[in-house]
Amino acid sequence: MTVLAIVLIILLIAADQLTKLYALNVVKPQGVITVIDNFYYFVYVENRGAAFGIMQNKQWLFIIITLLLFAAFGWTLYNYKIEGKLFFAAFVLVVGGGIGNLIDRIFRGYVVDFLQFSFFSPVCNLADYFITVGAVLLVISVLFCKKNIAKRTIGVHAADSNADE
Repeated sequence: MTVLAIVLIILLIAADQLTKLYALNVVKPQGVITVIDNFYYFVYVENRGAAFGIMQNKQWLFIIITLLLFAAFGWTLYNYKIEGKLFFAAFVLVVGGGIGNLIDRIFRGYVVDFLQFSFFSPVCNLADYFITVGAVLLVISVLFCKKNIAKRTIGVHAADSNADE
C-alpha cells in the first residue's frame, strides 16, 4: 500500500505542477481566460499567503507548518498500517496537494493559483482542491469508518513484549 501511495502522490504532484506551468506560461500573460462563460475562469494569481490569501508574506511559517505536518504523516505511515480505503484516499490527497503547494512556496516564494468558479470567488489551484477534498474525506473516515488504521506490530521491542512476564 505504501508504494501505491507514493506513486499516487507523485501523480498528483505532477498534475498540480503541470497545470501551474500552464498558468504561468498561458494564463499569466493573458490575465483571465474564460473557460465557461459566467461560470469557470482561469485567473492568474500569485498567492503569498494561506487559504483565501490570509497571512500574506509568511512563507517561512507555511513551510515549517507543512514540514511538521509531513513529519506527522510520515510518523503515522511508519507506525500504523492504513487499512481503510477512504482514509488512504484522504492521506494521498492531502500529502500530494501539500507537497504541490510546498514546491511553489520554496521555489517561487508564492503559490500559483488560477482556477476560479463564479459561485466561489477565491482563486485556487489543483493542490488546494486535493487538500480540501482530502480533508473532508479524512473527517468522514475518522467519524464514520471503523477500519482506518491499525498499529503496526513490526518493530516491537523485546523489552515491551516481556513486560507482562
